[in-house]
Amino acid sequence: MRVFYFISLFFSIILSSELDKGISYYNNRAENAIGTQAQSNNIDKAIRHFEKAINIIELEEAAAVYLLKCYYYKGTYVLTDEEDRKAEYNKGKALAEQMVAKYPNSAALRYWYLTCLGKWSEMYGILTAAKEGVADLMKEHSEKIIELDPNYEHGGGYFMLGAVHFKSPYIPFILSWPDNDDAIIWLLKAKVTDRATPIQKNYLARALYKDGKEGEAIRLVREVISTPPSPSNIVEERFEIQEAKILLNDFE
Repeated sequence: MRVFYFISLFFSIILSSELDKGISYYNNRAENAIGTQAQSNNIDKAIRHFEKAINIIELEEAAAVYLLKCYYYKGTYVLTDEEDRKAEYNKGKALAEQMVAKYPNSAALRYWYLTCLGKWSEMYGILTAAKEGVADLMKEHSEKIIELDPNYEHGGGYFMLGAVHFKSPYIPFILSWPDNDDAIIWLLKAKVTDRATPIQKNYLARALYKDGKEGEAIRLVREVISTPPSPSNIVEERFEIQEAKILLNDFE
């Protein structure tokens, strides 16, 4: 029994180090990035370490959250082929559905599930996703994130709820709840919950512009453009600055 205990302890230590190594590579995911195009080396290494760490029950939840972050990042900022991107978001979607069922009180798992699900919807088409109930799922999980931890990811639950109201089409008898006024309410709530992120500002600007508030929308995107990207999210925020420049051109 003592031998078995020490063997188990040994493998637990090894797998714990796999989580730490994965986090280190994930934190350096932007190394050698060119603008908004990230390189695959570090994110692939992070994925390999997290896929090992997820095999120990004590690390499963944390490793799953990081894997979802990795799948989202790789699909959005590394891969360029449409089918490869779809495959990455499908990995995230499948893993998240399994993990959320196992850890229903994890705001982090639900949030990163929605990031993958949102990108999955974009790849397969918003209308198709709406007809398959994706918008309802996103609304349900956003509301649960707010209930579990309203501060997670700078008001991430509020942001997701606002984004799904903004992006989802109104379809009589199928999807009747999306409303731009509600999108503005929830996106404003996200903005004042914590540090307003560039993506939150860009979505709020879109919703405000749609509501006829051009001046407020222009002010927000100019704010995004003039703010240097955070070193910890440099590729993601470079992408949002690029998006803000496109929006400014459209708004003016």
